[in-house]
Amino acid sequence: MIIGLAAPGGYYIPFVHQYLDYVSWLKMSLIRATGFILSLYNIPTHLEPGFLIRINGGRGVFIAMDCVGYGVYSFWIAFVVANTGTLLRKITWTLSGLLILWLINVIRITLFLVAINRGWPMPLGIGHHTWFTIAAYGMIFILIWCYHKTSKNKILNNAKKSSNLHNESC
Repeated sequence: MIIGLAAPGGYYIPFVHQYLDYVSWLKMSLIRATGFILSLYNIPTHLEPGFLIRINGGRGVFIAMDCVGYGVYSFWIAFVVANTGTLLRKITWTLSGLLILWLINVIRITLFLVAINRGWPMPLGIGHHTWFTIAAYGMIFILIWCYHKTSKNKILNNAKKSSNLHNESC
């Protein structure tokens, strides 16, 4: 909903575009992080209008709506919200998962930018969007396993504590 209200045309609301446009913020964070990582390897980049990062003197990558990853972010948020846990636990798991998924996306964009400038083919002929989806959902499955494992351990520990309370003698 925010995406539609922040894009000029249709039901555009300037206030939403100015203050609630999280997609543009995500795009810019992906671009800046990619530029930062490449600068660590002495690969100079520059930003161009329209959410484009380019290696100086080379090709660039445009961060389109389908590059942001909000689909996998939404899936992760929905999973955590729908499960049991305290508010603090849910906030911690949500933010941790989002950061991990965001980092996977930054790595994907960084590798893709280098690959198109060096003429590297995509592994197995599979596009970078598909590789991101595979990596992101693979990580989500690992996060889900960890989420449930920590929940199960907490339940078992609470059960042991409760059992010990009932078995103690005076």
